[in-house]
Amino acid sequence: MALLLKKRGALLLLMLNLFLVFTGIGLVIPIMPKYMEDLGISGGTVGLLVAAFSLTQLLFSPLAGRLADSLGRKRMIVTGMIVFALSEGLFGVANDAVLLFVSRLLGGISAALIMPAVMAYAADVTTKEERAAGMGYINAAITTGFIIGPGIGGYIAEFGIRVPFYTAAVAGIFAACITLFILQESLPAKEAPSGLPSPAKQRSSLLSQLMRSYREPYFLSLIIVFVMSFGLANFETVFGLFVDHKFGFEPRDIAFIITFGSIAGAVVQVTAFSWILNRLGEKRVISICLLFAGVFILLTLFVHKYWLIFAVTFIVFLAIDILRPAISTQMSMLAKDQQGYVAGLNSAFTSLGNIAGPAIAGFLFDVDINYPYTLACIVLLISFGLSLRVGKRKLQGSATAY
Repeated sequence: MALLLKKRGALLLLMLNLFLVFTGIGLVIPIMPKYMEDLGISGGTVGLLVAAFSLTQLLFSPLAGRLADSLGRKRMIVTGMIVFALSEGLFGVANDAVLLFVSRLLGGISAALIMPAVMAYAADVTTKEERAAGMGYINAAITTGFIIGPGIGGYIAEFGIRVPFYTAAVAGIFAACITLFILQESLPAKEAPSGLPSPAKQRSSLLSQLMRSYREPYFLSLIIVFVMSFGLANFETVFGLFVDHKFGFEPRDIAFIITFGSIAGAVVQVTAFSWILNRLGEKRVISICLLFAGVFILLTLFVHKYWLIFAVTFIVFLAIDILRPAISTQMSMLAKDQQGYVAGLNSAFTSLGNIAGPAIAGFLFDVDINYPYTLACIVLLISFGLSLRVGKRKLQGSATAY
């Protein structure tokens, strides 16, 4: 009983930390269109800013995953949260594009440090049977942060468009302090060597790891992570700009749609995600979510009333919020004693999608505001078809084996 309470306490603390950090990130979403308008920045530059964040996340993720295995999860989480706070504060004081890019580069480093360590920590304190529920709780904290953040940010912006960034910095420092003084390390020093990747993987470069990943049993999951991130980043990067230009939405309007459009995802992750995964299986859940995300992103181009935009966005967020922990669960089951390493690769492939998606979406937006969502739909539906074909091949292979 004491061990169970300790596990639950650790998961709750991880959830609180991620909630605070992603609330800080969510704060700035609804005010970005006005912020960029005041600084005279184009859609292409907005996309490059998002891509810059993901670039450093990509470069540091494999290293951060190995450090989480060797130095411990807690140290990486605390360091990442401090860097996050610094990046948000810098974005708030920035008056030119150079400082904005520096801020986003630091933000990417913070994400690379935090996410692999948190996912590995959750794997440390859960059994295989508890893994889906644990990943669901972690992703629910992320989703809830995005739910609360935009709503708060939309109203805080009334006091000034830079105030949400300062608020995010304070949230990051607060989360770092809580982690430092309360969270216990899940990987004791005497056990650290067994959690390390093989010497070849330790010495390999990021490029070598990515090129060799096709040999791993979780490679399909990594491809789906990339495609999902590409399509979702397309959607999220230009959403505020899209509704601002097309419908004249204010920060409060954008905050309302994002806030209530994400509620279902958090509820499902906490209450029903484990049941859905056990009932349907990871592969089927991933395919269904890819289909719904692609179709409803396309529908965004054809709706014009506020309540229809709300409904379509609601379904997109729900599909993505189920898809993320499903993929994380699938890979954690295959990772065995390399949880940090695989979590780092997961973050790296996410970053690849988050680099390509926003950069392309931003420039497409400057050409035609409908083009980014058209591309996102095509990419997600191609991924859906790929997931069906691969699943069919595996079933045929199993039948042949028998």
